[in-house]
Amino acid sequence: MKKLNSPDWVRHLKILIAGTALSLSVFTTSETSEVWATSKNQVIAQTIQTLQKSDKRWIQINLSKQRLIAWEGDKVVYGSAISSGKKSTPTLVGTFKIQSKFKTTRMRGQNYDVPNVPYAMFYEGNYGIHGAYWHKKFGTPVSHGCVNLAPNHAKWLFGWASVGTPVVIHK
Repeated sequence: MKKLNSPDWVRHLKILIAGTALSLSVFTTSETSEVWATSKNQVIAQTIQTLQKSDKRWIQINLSKQRLIAWEGDKVVYGSAISSGKKSTPTLVGTFKIQSKFKTTRMRGQNYDVPNVPYAMFYEGNYGIHGAYWHKKFGTPVSHGCVNLAPNHAKWLFGWASVGTPVVIHK
């Protein structure tokens, strides 16, 4: 009598299970990602509507237009061109809050090490809004994922926003 736990039987079962899982992922991934993208866009749109009905200060970043707008409720109080992340290092899309602020900081990552970065406000891990003295390409995505502003614009925003200020980033 042949053993049921022979290596051939187990190997064939693993191949069958892996093939089934792969087939299911192919058929469900496109629908799931569309639902996820739609729901994320809906959350962003709902957040913008809610903030515009309030009297709160909040920051809107439009990646398609490369623009930052500072709002108080439904009133625009400041606007500036930005440089967001390039394709290989994109800026996160979503709703966030300013978590920390530093008048100057050192920023390090793969292929960059920049001292004295002015007026940095972090909203998600190492992602932040800050001044960029090392380029003048505002209006063009060139960063490693952060939102770059000219230093004078970053200074104004830094003085206006506080920890907890909502940040809405969309395409």
